[in-house]
Amino acid sequence: MGFKRLIDSKKLLSLFAVFTLFGTNLLMAQDTAAPAAATASADPAAAQTAMWMGVAYYALIFLVLCFVIGIVGKILKVYDLTQQIQNKKEMNWNNIMGIVCILFLIAGGYGAYWSITVQGAMSLPEAASLHGVKIDDMFLTTTIITMIVFVITQVLLFWFLFRYRATGKRKAYFLPHNDTIEKVWTIIPAIVLTVLVIFGFFTWQEITNSTDAKGESSINIDITGHQFAWELRYPGPDGKLGKKNFTLSDPNNILGVDFKDKNSFDDLKADTLVLPVNKLIRLNIFAQDVIHSVYLPHFRVQLNAVPGLPTFFRFTPTITTDEMRRKTENPNFEYLLYCNKICGTAHYNMQKVVRVVSVEEYNKWIATQKPYLTDALKKELNIATAAADQKKNLSQNRLALNN
Repeated sequence: MGFKRLIDSKKLLSLFAVFTLFGTNLLMAQDTAAPAAATASADPAAAQTAMWMGVAYYALIFLVLCFVIGIVGKILKVYDLTQQIQNKKEMNWNNIMGIVCILFLIAGGYGAYWSITVQGAMSLPEAASLHGVKIDDMFLTTTIITMIVFVITQVLLFWFLFRYRATGKRKAYFLPHNDTIEKVWTIIPAIVLTVLVIFGFFTWQEITNSTDAKGESSINIDITGHQFAWELRYPGPDGKLGKKNFTLSDPNNILGVDFKDKNSFDDLKADTLVLPVNKLIRLNIFAQDVIHSVYLPHFRVQLNAVPGLPTFFRFTPTITTDEMRRKTENPNFEYLLYCNKICGTAHYNMQKVVRVVSVEEYNKWIATQKPYLTDALKKELNIATAAADQKKNLSQNRLALNN
């Protein structure tokens, strides 16, 4: 019955959750540089087997620890009962728990230090956009403040449990109310949070500003998500994107571009998201089926793509792909566009290479892109026939006027 109660205990479930989280952190913190190449060429079945073996390994360790703790607890309980039967001094459980609290503080402090030093080193390289630097500053400020609060509160919590453990020689003081303490722990956090919120508000307002500055012109790029790919559309020589209408979507016109709008005729399609460095980019974000999410981690860009609700994000890339390759000492480095929503079974396929190049390279690249209006689409829409009829009518009108 005692073992059954142990299995049903909420404490056991909580301990299992903590241990699982620790195991996950340990796995995530492992160096993946060497295994990455091996995993890429490995058999998927073997990779899945290895994953489950890792889960079984940590589950087995957890069960062993549970049994060890249970056995140690039983031994201590038997020892305590033996002391009572022999009329000897009983075990001082208050001292034991106080020491356990100090040990937990030391172990927890080391765990926090390990997590910061090991997993903190896995953070992204420097932000490759103007607003990304400000977001990183906000994140760093918040992290430092919360870390200071975390250290102070945890040290005080476990030290007080040890220092003021029950001894039988003193009585706890009951403090029903204290205005000074209430003011301190209410006003100080309120001030800190207010500063963070105001700082964040103005930063976010600047990031989401949709108005081009004087003499500035954004490069509009349509990015549309569907299961399971991203579709890109660039403006042609006129610098304007044509309108879209979802009812016009078909296999030849995936995006539903409306060719009644003359700005649509020179629009371009692309397989790679190429961006000119130090130029303002406006991503017009759409979704055709479920919620997707445009995620460009190196540029600190993430915004949901919601069906029926067009959104946009403006940013300025500041580091070219070649420069980032030199900074990371990785000649194969590429910026990547991800979907950050689990949008279906093939969600992992929603990746696109993002290249940041010089303005000259961008102009050369854009000149080589194919028009969105393909021959098949022209045939489907009878655009060539309509253009010929229009030209014929113009000729006839000119003849009539000359006569």
